[in-house]
Amino acid sequence: MEEGALLIAGVGGLGCAWARAAHSRCSEHSDLLLIDADPASLADASHANCIPLGNIESSDGCASMPELARGWLAEKTRDLVQVLDPVEMVIILTALGGGAGTGGAHLLAERAKAAGALVITVVATPFDEQVARLRTARAWLPRLEDVSHACIRLSLPRLAWRARERGVDWQHGGGWMEDLIDGLIRTQAQVGLINLDLMDLRSILERPGRATMLVAQGRASDASRLVRQALAAPLENVALDGAAGCLIQVEGGMELTLGEVNEVTEAFTARLHPDSQVIFGARMSPELDGEVRVVAVLSGL
Repeated sequence: MEEGALLIAGVGGLGCAWARAAHSRCSEHSDLLLIDADPASLADASHANCIPLGNIESSDGCASMPELARGWLAEKTRDLVQVLDPVEMVIILTALGGGAGTGGAHLLAERAKAAGALVITVVATPFDEQVARLRTARAWLPRLEDVSHACIRLSLPRLAWRARERGVDWQHGGGWMEDLIDGLIRTQAQVGLINLDLMDLRSILERPGRATMLVAQGRASDASRLVRQALAAPLENVALDGAAGCLIQVEGGMELTLGEVNEVTEAFTARLHPDSQVIFGARMSPELDGEVRVVAVLSGL
C-alpha cells in the first residue's frame, strides 16, 4: 500500500462481507483489509490484505470466544504494523456478538490509532432476540468506542428492514453500507469544487461525544426529501439536534450549481444547534446526472 492510504477493514464474517461490498465501489481510491478465522471470509480475495486468525485450515473459527480472537490477532502484530504504517484513515466494519469481530475489532482500532491513523468504526450489535450475543456485544462495545475517533452504531433490525424494501441482501450491507463508505472515501480522495481533507474530518470527529454518519441520494430540487431519506438510515436512534460539529459533502452531476449546494447544505444543518461548526465540500461527478448525493458526518452528540 502507498503512503497516505485510505483503508477499508472488515473484521469477522459480517464485517468482511460489508468491507468487500463497499470496497468494490471505490477500489480505485482505497485499500482493503480482511480479518477473520473463517476461511470463507478470505476466499478469492487476492486484491486484499488478509490476516487469517488461528488455524485457517479449520472451519471451527472462534464463535462465542472473543478473547481467543483477540489473542490470535495479537499474535499478528507484525502484520498489522506493516499494513497500518502507511494508512491515514481506516474505516473498520464489524459486528459484535461473540466472534472475531468482538475480539479483534478494538485491537485493530487501537493499533491503527497508535499508528496515527484516523479511525472510524461502523459497528452492528445483534438482534434483540439474540439475548446472550447482545449481552456480550454491550460488554465489549465500550472498548471499541474508547479507541475509535468515531464509533457509528448500526441497527441490524433497521438494516434488514431497509434491505428488504430495496430487495437486496442485508448481510452484504443492504446497499446502505456501500453508499456510505463509498461517499466517505470519495470526500477524501477526489478533488472538487470546494475541497474537504483529512484535517477537516479530524476537526469534526475529535469533538467529545458520540458521532454518526448519514447518506442520501436524490434530486437537488427536493432537499427536504434528501434529509428524510438520510434520517431513515439503519442507525441506532440518536438525536441530531445537539451535534457540535458537522462535515457535509454534496456531490452532483456536471450541472450542479453552488446555489443547489447551499440549499441542500442548509436543509441538512437546519436541525443543528446554531453554534455548531459546519464544514462543507462540493464536487461534480458525471455519473450523477440530474441527482446529488450527500454524505454527512456529525459529532459531539
